[in-house]
Amino acid sequence: MGVVIVTGGGRGIGAAVARRLAREGHDVVIGYANDHDAARAVVADVEAAGTQALAVPGEVADEGDVRRLFESAASLGPVTGVVCNAGITGNTPGRLDEQDAATVRRVLDVNVLGVFLCNREAVRRMSTRHGGTGGAIVNVSSTAAGRGSPGEWVHYAASKAAVETLTYGLAQEVAAEGVRVNAVAPGTVHTDLHAAAGMPDRATERAPLIPMKRAGEPEEIAEGVVWLLSPAASFVTGATLPISGGY
Repeated sequence: MGVVIVTGGGRGIGAAVARRLAREGHDVVIGYANDHDAARAVVADVEAAGTQALAVPGEVADEGDVRRLFESAASLGPVTGVVCNAGITGNTPGRLDEQDAATVRRVLDVNVLGVFLCNREAVRRMSTRHGGTGGAIVNVSSTAAGRGSPGEWVHYAASKAAVETLTYGLAQEVAAEGVRVNAVAPGTVHTDLHAAAGMPDRATERAPLIPMKRAGEPEEIAEGVVWLLSPAASFVTGATLPISGGY
């Protein structure tokens, strides 16, 4: 089935994607920043499903770390898929004029530069132009890209809008080279992103705003990601798929 790299694969949506890929028979390489125990737990789950797994620490915004991530993945076999899930909000919510430049720079480094570096490395390895046999990339955006997240994370929303533009533009560049590039845009999902921002109950509190009257689960986002990676989505590229309960 091939090897799929999942950045931010130790927790939340990334972990759900890794486990779902394993059930489809994929070997999985989990990129993560610093939570060793969480990454090892996902590796154990993937291996329990009968496929191979690696956990590789590093920063997606660091070129050397990204290169090492892909080189480690190649030890399991050719990389056929990449899921760029790693992302941060940076801090607790607030207006744009309350944000400090260092925080915003860090968000852009992880959310935009990190996606750029991973997409670039993926193309260099999967594109037929570079001697590869093709593959699929799925970038994780957010419905915040369309809403702007006023009063919360305008800088985060802007970073996700950049991800969607990168996805569409790159898809055009490599469509004839055997590489499909798509994105998913989750809405409010039950992950630890909210607790990390100091709002552990945020997903539940926002439920009334969602037409389906509930927040999503990581496993529901994983289904969309795995579909976009699969042959079932063979004619889909340059798309951003909202998975948001209608909000």
